[in-house]
Amino acid sequence: MLEVKGVEVSYGDVTVLRDVSFSVEQGEIVSIVGSNGAGKSTILKAVSGLLHPDVGVITFEGQDIGASKPHEIVAMGLAHVPEGRRLFSKMSVRENLYLGALVCKEEAQRLRRLDEVFDLFPRLKERIHQRAGTLSGGEQQMLAIARGIMSSPRLLMLDECSLGIMPTLCVQIFDVIRELNQEGMTILLVEQRVHEALKLAHRGYVLQTGRIVMAGTGQELLDSDMVRKAYLGM
Repeated sequence: MLEVKGVEVSYGDVTVLRDVSFSVEQGEIVSIVGSNGAGKSTILKAVSGLLHPDVGVITFEGQDIGASKPHEIVAMGLAHVPEGRRLFSKMSVRENLYLGALVCKEEAQRLRRLDEVFDLFPRLKERIHQRAGTLSGGEQQMLAIARGIMSSPRLLMLDECSLGIMPTLCVQIFDVIRELNQEGMTILLVEQRVHEALKLAHRGYVLQTGRIVMAGTGQELLDSDMVRKAYLGM
């Protein structure tokens, strides 16, 4: 479904990703884990068109998207929920969700998606007219994920979805990710909570200083001595 081959990405003269290759197959949850500054978010930005690779190829469902613009990639069925949520704080919950559904051509389709995200996140329905900036951190993260779902993506990319929220809400969000996948959505997850991310994943990759250094099933990586020592404190 998604293939990244030999990708390098730079910020000015500084190379952040070096010869990065990985794949995501339809129906999978794939987790990319690593420490701060490893380049995890840069990978998602390159896939979603916010950055363009200096070298390498990115294909989505067989189509080269390395030079595509973000709105074109969303229209293809690939949505990116960025780190930091990036909500429109002065707009209501409903307005933020509708911005995620701009690719939907019919109002009936938007309303169906709205009902679906409210089933996943009932708290958002309770706050439908509330400004996004007045929500709690956990509620804002729910809204960011829900906005991504509103475009009906075939592949949903989530960047640090548990960052800065209460542990109980983290559990709820990981449960929603599992439910979305069980319903058929493919998910690429970038996450600092290594144990939770790999436990959830069918497959995973470990990124260090811009390079993929290990790959395997989620359980294989959890059982790896390197992962256990470097990321799980064991």
